[in-house]
Amino acid sequence: MGIKKIQIIIYAIILNTLLILNANAQSENECFEKVSRGIFKFNQGFDNVILEPVAKVYNKLPEPIRNGTGNFTSNIATLLSIPNHLLQGEIRLAGHATGSFLVNSTVGILGLGNPAAALGLENQKEDLGQTLGSYGLEGGCYFVLPILGPTTLRDSFGMVVDNNYLDAFARITWHEKEIKNLSGSKIDYVGVKAATAVDFRGDNMTNFESLEKNSIDLYAATKSLYLQDRSKKIKNKSSSDDDAWSDLDK
Repeated sequence: MGIKKIQIIIYAIILNTLLILNANAQSENECFEKVSRGIFKFNQGFDNVILEPVAKVYNKLPEPIRNGTGNFTSNIATLLSIPNHLLQGEIRLAGHATGSFLVNSTVGILGLGNPAAALGLENQKEDLGQTLGSYGLEGGCYFVLPILGPTTLRDSFGMVVDNNYLDAFARITWHEKEIKNLSGSKIDYVGVKAATAVDFRGDNMTNFESLEKNSIDLYAATKSLYLQDRSKKIKNKSSSDDDAWSDLDK
């Protein structure tokens, strides 16, 4: 039996376990809270020492460079949204996402520009966690991952499957040795993910400061905002202007 078949069987077993565990679960369930709070503090330290200083330097770059970086990383993310739109039966949005990627990758010069937006092509970000949520699968156990931040059992499972099977960019770069006639490297993958994080952090410098200043318990506030945001994305609801997490998520 090949390695790929074994992986698929393992993922199927994990998904089946998720369905069983989530039969009576609520998305706000807390697991390993003490460990998660420790990891959360580690992530804060990483942000204070590395991410925030880099983001401050990034914010001093000319606006066209920052806009181009944001457009480029968003365009790459579209490659993951397309298969998840299809899995959700959203044919129209899958068509829009495909058109957006093709237009921005060509006319927009490798995604540095966003002419697709002017054409009315929607580029709604989707991942497998949202897809599973649209099927009725609750988030289940909430916990925090090093560097990656808050997640749930459903979303972390979705992230693993996304990166191994559904994300074309990850397949071409991170798994480049498994694909013939396509070039890429793990450095490309890590570079794009790092650029995405820096662009996000730079855009939300004031919002992060406000959240830290006004939260009695920053861990609990972050958890609440994350779960609200995921719920809205699963239901494809627009975030209101007074939704703090909507300010932290593009």
